Amino acid sequence: MLRRLNVHILLQAIAAVYLIAFVSWGIQAQGLIGSHGILPAGDFLAAVHGQLGRAAYWNCPTVFWLNSSDGALRAGWILGALCALTAMLAPWNGVVRGAFAGCLILWLSLCAVGQDFLSFQWDVLLLEAGFLAIFADDSPVRIWLFRWLIFRLMFYSGVVKLLSHDPNWRNLTALHYHYWTQPLPTPLAWYMEQLPVWFQQICTAFTLFAELIVPFLFFAPKSIRSVAAVIVIVLQVFILLTGNYTFFNLLTITLTLFLFIDPAPAPTGRRHLAVSIALIAFIGIVSGCVTLQMFSVDIPGESALLRTVEPLRIVNSYGLFAVMTTERPEIVVEGSNDGATWQAYEFPYKPGNLRRAPPIVAPYQPRLDWQMWFAAQGNYQSNRWFVGLMLRLLQGEPSVTRLLQYNPFPKAPPKYIRAREYLYRFTKFGEPGWWTREERGEYFPAIGLK
Repeated sequence: MLRRLNVHILLQAIAAVYLIAFVSWGIQAQGLIGSHGILPAGDFLAAVHGQLGRAAYWNCPTVFWLNSSDGALRAGWILGALCALTAMLAPWNGVVRGAFAGCLILWLSLCAVGQDFLSFQWDVLLLEAGFLAIFADDSPVRIWLFRWLIFRLMFYSGVVKLLSHDPNWRNLTALHYHYWTQPLPTPLAWYMEQLPVWFQQICTAFTLFAELIVPFLFFAPKSIRSVAAVIVIVLQVFILLTGNYTFFNLLTITLTLFLFIDPAPAPTGRRHLAVSIALIAFIGIVSGCVTLQMFSVDIPGESALLRTVEPLRIVNSYGLFAVMTTERPEIVVEGSNDGATWQAYEFPYKPGNLRRAPPIVAPYQPRLDWQMWFAAQGNYQSNRWFVGLMLRLLQGEPSVTRLLQYNPFPKAPPKYIRAREYLYRFTKFGEPGWWTREERGEYFPAIGLK
């Protein structure tokens, strides 16, 4: 199969990831950023313009400045999905490049108005891959740019773990916590967590090796480069099987497959050469500044350059789980009509019911469930979207309640709502259910609309 790999096939795979991303987002968009959603896009754009004036158009680049209605938001993701389909099915020519340009513009537009719900690293990784896809061919320079992207993704992910000075990475115990503290574990994660600490330390060492050492082999001769690619793919499959990380692992594997591609002789046209030089200069300078910033090295003009290009999100820094969480707080939202008897809302994928198995949901991303994990790491004051969620539940907003698995108030919304915090942990062999928990206390005080 690897012998049949070519740039067009990998571009089709990137387009397939775009299709997954657009459809996955579109299913949830109205409840998240619709006019009656948790964080309405129209209100957000009005606030940005009120604060920044004309500078808002550059700092928040989106076609939804023209129209941010529910219909426009729906048309945005549908048109994006059609562009992705075109890039998947059309012959490799100018049509494909135009389709990728459409994917890039529309996904960037959604990321700009998606606020907390479209702020994940795979969202910007998809933008960066889409940008390169517009110019992709099998010439050495443009193949090299994809290799440079996968290098930065993997190497930065390892560097942030060391720069954080987190002892769990340094003493190789991070995976002892990871399986049950990650946002959305799979059933296999439960079984992996049962394995002894020494095995978890070996897996942690392998992760650091794959992220810190292996990336430097991406620029070696093909035989060595291919071994490096296999190591990265093994790591990504392992992550995919134990955690629901949306389309991230599929996209990373696709980018890694560029390491198997043998470039063709470079075209000699002046236009091709000029574009290649411009791409190298832009990506090289910006990614260099990002790297220096990671290591706290300042050079004149660096910060100004990064602030200028940052809104475009086409050259980014990466790095997940720099600090490993060692506890799993979970938020349980409850409603009541009398202030005495409380009933819990159930989210479809995040831990709640102790006997419900962890889900297998990737490459779909339930973005509200994901944000609940982040909210539990802090407080509601630093997660303004959570207040919006509580308000919409008090109002009984259908677009929001559809994002839940179980609404205990299907006929009319409750008079009061609150949130409690619990510490969850995987059960052990022989214990009932998948999770055990203990109550920590109040997360959000009981309130009513009045």
